[in-house]
Amino acid sequence: MSNKRTTSHFRVAIVSHDSEDVPSWVIELVEKAGVEISCKACRTKEDLAEAGGHADVVWVFGGWDILSGEHVGYLDVLRACGAVIRSGSGTDNVAVEQATKRGILVCNTPDATAEEVSDHAIGLYFALIRRIGTQNRLMRDGIWDLTRGHPYQRVTGRTLGVIGFGHIARCLVRKMSGFDQTICVYDPYVQDQVIEDLGAKTASLDEMLMNSDWVSVHCPLLPQTRNLIGERELRLMKNHAFLINTARGPIVDEAALITALQEGWISGAGLDVFEQEPIPPDHPILGLDNVVLTPHIAGYSDQTHHNFWSLSVEMVIDMSNGRWPRSCVNPEVKPRWPLN
Repeated sequence: MSNKRTTSHFRVAIVSHDSEDVPSWVIELVEKAGVEISCKACRTKEDLAEAGGHADVVWVFGGWDILSGEHVGYLDVLRACGAVIRSGSGTDNVAVEQATKRGILVCNTPDATAEEVSDHAIGLYFALIRRIGTQNRLMRDGIWDLTRGHPYQRVTGRTLGVIGFGHIARCLVRKMSGFDQTICVYDPYVQDQVIEDLGAKTASLDEMLMNSDWVSVHCPLLPQTRNLIGERELRLMKNHAFLINTARGPIVDEAALITALQEGWISGAGLDVFEQEPIPPDHPILGLDNVVLTPHIAGYSDQTHHNFWSLSVEMVIDMSNGRWPRSCVNPEVKPRWPLN
């Protein structure tokens, strides 16, 4: 493939939406930049080859999965592809390692939901520590009893532990800095100075778990982070601590977490993500009083969809003009065409 790119021959294929599902302003902005755009919801390898086989950028909107797991071989039909855009934060529905070997950038839009997810993590924490859900249920049942659903702790002066230090985690740290909490961060891929510049301190995973009053998970789901928090890690936590997960369900060993909540290794958990989604109606976690649950909704607000589209359009235009995209999860990749 030629290394020279020109906007007049740059092609992007949205492979998770049909054209009628894509906002008209998205198509207009892309075409105005001189980029050819096509839209087709692909269900098979043949669909993908037809829609994306000649595209420079393949664009996946949301959690649609045709480029990972049993579909990882589908990358082979993307003969001209230099980048995959995933409109969303997590990239577990794209085989990043295999894409990197093929010289394909994997881009995402964490800025689209960073404010929302960090807000939601804080909301889950406050719902737990103040036992708001329990009090709400009691009052609706006609019970006014100040001894039941009593708040656990004061927020001020506690220690927050953060796993992962990407866009969402940095928003969380900025917001919680006003509550006079000590913040420690575990992220082996981020330089200490970056963490310290935002008023937090670095720690090993074990140190952070042992010293934190609440722990918020914000790392991506990768082979090395699957079941990152298991029985051993949960037993390291304080018995009055809370675990918040708004990242991906499989980062936490769900069976071990249920045991930890039942046996009092930790005080509670706030969960927006689960190993299986939607969770089955007989799931044991639904019967626990020390858990606050939401249905993978943390990233949503009235601006989310627009942000997904606009940030993705920005990356398409940047790459068509030879610029690195705003967010790339495999920056070590050797691109198929020059980027500045």
